[in-house]
Order: sequence, then structure tokens, then C-alpha cells
Amino acid sequence: MRKKSLVSLLLAASLAAGALFGCGAGGNDSAKSGQSSEAAQSSEKTEAGSSEDLGTPLADVRVRQALAYAIDMDTIVDSIFEGKAEVAKSFTAPGDWLNANLPEYKYDPEKAKELLKEANWPADYTLDVVYYYDDQQTVDLMTIIGQYWQEVGVKAKFRKLEGDLASQLWVPPTDKEKGPSVVKWDLAYAAVAALAESEFYNRFASTASNNSTVPKQEGLDELIAESNATMDTDAQKKAFAKIQEFIAEKVLAMPLYHQVCFIYTSNKLDTAGAKFGNDQFSYEKNILDWKIDRDDKTLYTNGGPEEFFWYPMVNPGYMISTELVFDKLINADSSLTPTDGMLAESYTVSEDNKTIEFVLKDGLKWHDDEALTAEDVKFTLELMLKTPGTNAVASDVVKAIKGSADFVEGKTDSLEGVVVDGNKITVNFDTVSANALAVFSQWPILPKHCLQNANPETLQQDQFWQKPIGSGPYKVDEVVLNNYATLKRWDGYYKKGSGNVDTVYMFASGENDGNLVKNAGAGKIDYAWSKSTEDAKAIEAMDSMKVTSANIRYTRCFYINQFPHEANIK
Repeated sequence: MRKKSLVSLLLAASLAAGALFGCGAGGNDSAKSGQSSEAAQSSEKTEAGSSEDLGTPLADVRVRQALAYAIDMDTIVDSIFEGKAEVAKSFTAPGDWLNANLPEYKYDPEKAKELLKEANWPADYTLDVVYYYDDQQTVDLMTIIGQYWQEVGVKAKFRKLEGDLASQLWVPPTDKEKGPSVVKWDLAYAAVAALAESEFYNRFASTASNNSTVPKQEGLDELIAESNATMDTDAQKKAFAKIQEFIAEKVLAMPLYHQVCFIYTSNKLDTAGAKFGNDQFSYEKNILDWKIDRDDKTLYTNGGPEEFFWYPMVNPGYMISTELVFDKLINADSSLTPTDGMLAESYTVSEDNKTIEFVLKDGLKWHDDEALTAEDVKFTLELMLKTPGTNAVASDVVKAIKGSADFVEGKTDSLEGVVVDGNKITVNFDTVSANALAVFSQWPILPKHCLQNANPETLQQDQFWQKPIGSGPYKVDEVVLNNYATLKRWDGYYKKGSGNVDTVYMFASGENDGNLVKNAGAGKIDYAWSKSTEDAKAIEAMDSMKVTSANIRYTRCFYINQFPHEANIK
């Protein structure tokens, strides 16, 4: 099917923007609805009936399918995003976690019209669509989607939410099967950035505390439970494939596109065939094998400390320094799937998936030459329990360890479920914690002898983070806060590698580095990443730089409210 010119849609949309973006969902005011013909509207109403007869027309799967068929996401990605995103057919990003056989809703406006007619779409209904982003790209996207829907006979108003978003977006109804809805919208444009696949799909369970949109579906709770019943990644992939198919067939939500991660490398850097992935988290890049074509053997990057090195409790992959300075118990590959041991020589999961036994490598040390032991592992898990704001995935895992509640409440001074025996450490869970291996591949082990007197409530402000001591392949060398910091290759690391990068020079920056393009143009960036399409466009124009796109678990979507709206119930 021929794609409609996005330029013509944007021109039309600019004329209709006042109609599309309002303060709420309209009623029967055709002058404000963007409807092109009063006669056509009258004809549709005769055929379709009134929205007042329905709790919500979005309860009909044919309507949800029609809304998906009506949007030309291929053209949107090519145009608005200049090809620097990927059309989504699932929440799961392309890769080995994605079910390759999912139904797709390729742009087909005639099919959309046919489904709407079959579903007796009420022509007087105006979809109330909400979003919470401020950027122009979001406004353009919402405007274009409104035009696509208008072309198949669906009116929509778009409004930006302000204030407490959680209370306006994710409060479930009291009755999880029949409603009525607590939230006041039809569709919500949102994003999910995930470490684990369960962050995409657990919310569709009927008991989920953030399921504000999907009534209980026969069989879905059981599929979700299956995905959470094992630590085995192959079994998890099979379970998630079934969930993906269920959600896609019923269009319980509408994935739109995947944001990608852009990785920037200079022509002076040889990454030894490293496979790039989601740099928001940690994965095995074999950095010790990288070679840099500089006489001083220095690799330039960003992510140096501004006020302090970022502590890893919230986001362990926020800065590259965390990955280079600290080791985890186990590795992950570029798709963030847990693989082999890191600090652990080996690990074993019990048959009932409630126990993991780790055996640490012999002779492990911290950068200050103190021994790294299983007691450091236990200390780190206890610290994660005590530290406010620990990432939700990690928090759920450590809270599932036996005795965690008693430890947090101060009834015990040691975490019962973590047993140390020499260089062996056993972690026992009360229930299956499906994301445990993912957490142990991301959250670094921290030195007890440096942090045992730190206040967990204010951990980020502890002096330790001015110049942290880790166990990774590079140790902190020189630090000039809010300017730069250097890391030096550590001779005491258990693995040597074949590369020559002796020094990592990090310009001070947060995740959004305003000087990234300038530094890359000056030949002072050899490795960096961002999610900015503007950065990617500017850097790919430089002869000295290469831009590589990597799929990440970051999906933009519409959540579709399928509960009856109280205002429409008679």
C-alpha cells in the first residue's frame, strides 16, 4: 500500500492542531472535532449509533485493531525520527527475546475502516488521548496520529498531563473485571524503559497495582505467572513469547516504536569485535582487549563525576565508570541476558529456582589490595535492602531473600537467607525471584570495609563516592570534580586482556552530555553513547567517528483503557 506523504499530513495537521490539542475529550461539536464533513458525520452516526450506548468502544478488539491499522508507523519513523528508531510490533525489542511470529498491524486504512464499521464505531465519540512529554517531537507525533485516525473516521483530542502522573495514569479500578475505570482517558502515550522483560508484561496481570487499563483476561494471569516462575532464561523466553502473542492478538496495548541507543566510536579505537548493546546497563564488552591508536594509550569518553561518582543503587549502568571500576557476580551479554561468572567462578540455580549458590574466584582483591570475600557480597545485598530508592527490579529481588523483612525491621542484624561458607555464598529466596540472575549481572559488589559505616539513607553523599574503590579492570586515578577524572588499568585484575588502553579519560557529564558533539568534533571522544537523535545526526557526519545503533528495552506505546468509563455507564 502506498504510504501517504508525511509532509502533507504535517501541513494538514498544522491547520487542525487547535482541534486536535484541547483541554479534554470533546462531545458532539463538529467544528472542534476536525471532522471534514458534517454530512459525512451525520451519515456515520446513522449507521453507527451513539457512544452513550457503550461503556467504552475500546472494549471491542476490532476497534483497537483498527486504531493500529490506521497509523503508518514506517513513514513516521522514516520521517519524524529520520530512521533513527525502530517500528515496534511488541514491547519486546528486536533480538532473541522477541517472538518473530507475532501478528503485525501494517498501515491499512481500508482495513481500519472495515473493522470500525463491523464494530459499529460511534461517530460522535472523541477519543481522549493523554501524554506527559514536553518535546516538539511528541507534539508532532500526536498531531500526525490524530490525522491518521481522522482519515478513517475517528476523532481524537490530545492533552498533556500535569502534576502527579502516577495517580492520573496507573490507578486500577476496584473491580478488576468490570470497572468502572478510575483514570479519565482513553489512550495514554507513554514509555517503558526496562532492564527485564517482566517490566513490560507484569503490569498486564489482573492483580497488578499499575494495571489501570486491561480487564482480567482469561489465561493471561497464568502466562504471566509462568514467566515469573523460573530463573532459566530459555524458559523465560518461551513464556514471554506466549505473552507477546496474547497481547498482540488482542491489542491490549499498542507498541509504536523502539527508541535505540547510539554508540559512538572514533577511528582511533579498535573494539576487537565487541558486540554493542544497551549501554544504559552493563554487558560484556571485553574492554581489556580494546586497542587505541594514541601514543599515550588513552581512551577519551564522558561520564566523569560532576559532584561525585554516581552510586549504582538506582541505575547501575548510568555511567561507564561503574562498569569499569566495579565488577558484578556474573556477566551479561549485549541483550542483557545473564551469561557466565565474573567475580563468581561459577554459579548454580537449584531445581526449585529458590536458591543460587555462587563460588567466588580465588584471590580476588579490591583496588586498595584488601581481599574481596563472600562477606562483601552479603554486605552489598544488605545495603541494597537498607538504601531508599533502590531500583525496583533489584529491590524486588533482594526483598524476596529469606529474612529480608526481619532484617529491614531491625529484628535481626544479619540477612538470614544469605549464607557464607569460605568463598561460597548461597542466596535463599522465599519465592522464585525470576530476575535474580539479571540483578546479579548488573548490580556491582561493594567493599564492606569502605562502606560499613556509611548511612544508607544518604549513601550517595558518602565521601566514598568522591574517589571510589572497586574491583573492576580499571581503578580511579585522578579526580577533578566537575571537570575530568582518569581511570588507570589495574594490574591486580584477574584477567589481563590483549588490548593497550592504559588510561580512560572521562569528561565530567551527566547522561545527557551537552558537550558530546563538541568533544567528538575536537577528536576527544573515542567511545560514548546517547539516546539523542540530534547527537547521532551530528556525529555521523564526522569522518573521524562511527555511529552504531543498538536495540534497547525502551518502547514507546499507547496504553488503551478498556474499562467502562463511569460517565458513560447508565
